[in-house]
Amino acid sequence: MGALGLLFVGAVLFVNGLALLGRVEPPAAAPINLFVGALLVVVVLSLALPAGADLTPVFTASGFLLFGFVYLYVGIVNLTGHAGTGVGWYSGWAAGVSLLIAVITFSRDDVKFGTLWLLWALLFTMFFLVLGLGLTRLTTVTGWITVVEAIITATIPGLLLLLGAWTDVPDLVVVVTAAAAVVLFMVIAGRTTRSQPARTDRAVEDYRREDAAPSS
Repeated sequence: MGALGLLFVGAVLFVNGLALLGRVEPPAAAPINLFVGALLVVVVLSLALPAGADLTPVFTASGFLLFGFVYLYVGIVNLTGHAGTGVGWYSGWAAGVSLLIAVITFSRDDVKFGTLWLLWALLFTMFFLVLGLGLTRLTTVTGWITVVEAIITATIPGLLLLLGAWTDVPDLVVVVTAAAAVVLFMVIAGRTTRSQPARTDRAVEDYRREDAAPSS
């Protein structure tokens, strides 16, 4: 069930990345966020409730819950048109939790998932900067980070887990892939921030806008 949840984390990240890049309208991205957010809550319950005194499944479930709540939050924001600043600040908190999970995962000698959690911490940090702090000039690079991480941190690992082949992947392959992705992100960030002045990106504006109509 955890592998299935991870696979669909990739699906939502891919759609949300396209939304940040202006390829998908936020209301059109709402259903997949709500569907997968609900799925991840079910994953958490299926992992945590039978755990008993063994807290290892609960630790795994906590990671899914980070993503489940942000997806439900984004889905509601996209449907209602409310400001997305709450999503941004939640993402800032989630970035700190992700770093902690990464440290714990590395301490348990799980290099592959420790590396993935570092990439997810970066992703949550970018959401915080764009949606929470309003640094909209980072919208494009955040969209590309989201799309790339959808593939390399969720879709491919999820499929490999479902096929029982994840343990056959060398740690070095995951680490090198992550390092290459970070270099790519830095290149994209350099190009986009130099070529585009600070502006309000339409996709982020849709996430952040508030209802400006006067109350009766």
